[in-house]
Amino acid sequence: MADQQADPVAETSEPPKKASRAGRNLPAAIGVGVVLGAMAIGILNFWPIGWLPVLAVFIPIATYEVIRRLRDAGYDLPAIPLLLGGQAMIWLTFYGPAGSLGAYGGTIVVCMVWRLVGHGIREAPVNYLRDISATVLLASWVPLFASFSALLIFQDHGGSRTFTVIVTVVFADIGGYVAGVLFGKHLMVPAISPKKSWEGLGGSLLFGVTAAVLSVAFLMDRPAWVGVPLGLMLVITGVLGDLVESQVKRDLGIKDMGTLLPGHGGIMDRIDAMLPSAVAGWIVLTLLA
Repeated sequence: MADQQADPVAETSEPPKKASRAGRNLPAAIGVGVVLGAMAIGILNFWPIGWLPVLAVFIPIATYEVIRRLRDAGYDLPAIPLLLGGQAMIWLTFYGPAGSLGAYGGTIVVCMVWRLVGHGIREAPVNYLRDISATVLLASWVPLFASFSALLIFQDHGGSRTFTVIVTVVFADIGGYVAGVLFGKHLMVPAISPKKSWEGLGGSLLFGVTAAVLSVAFLMDRPAWVGVPLGLMLVITGVLGDLVESQVKRDLGIKDMGTLLPGHGGIMDRIDAMLPSAVAGWIVLTLLA
């Protein structure tokens, strides 16, 4: 989910582009959003298991975007085991949570050893603790969190469950954007995201909970009340996901993680809210639906 009230951090040499009051190139953002939304609808409706290859394509891109930005800041992350381990976390969801968790643990072990001896056994690694801490954060933040979206596919009405999580986060983003632009006056966390407002959060709650209730009732054929805790959890985790990425970008002195998606930045800038929300969605739907 692109930061609905974006947080410009660094100056760039590129000429300024037309942007909305919330900091987006709105036409480009809408166009990209429509294309991605249509792809998700088609796959989750007609070929739910196809969500795994979609994740297998986009998640390594998002992972590498973060690796590249961290490398620019002087970090030394083991890219190969992170990317291969991310694939394992996604594909081993065929074996349930144990498969994804096992792949995650194996990835961390390999990364620890890789960074330890990656420059040769005769040369002591520099900044090992810092780099491994960033590696564990990245492995958890992107491929592990994304694997919870894959796990939903294997549940009853799996495609509808995954789509419910996605559409709730998207509508929460839309509600936050609209309310923030029209009514946003009281800043929520100006030290992290100067344009994110309490009014925007109210719009996110209204749109997100409504989308969750309707999706649970009509797409999943479950009691509508399940949509209330689901919507609340997804809105909260979505907003926190935005803030986490905003703070990481602030630490690195950058505006976007990548440039692949016009109006959104990179893949990571698009899915920052989706990642923790996938975890929250899996927990709520597994326990209540």
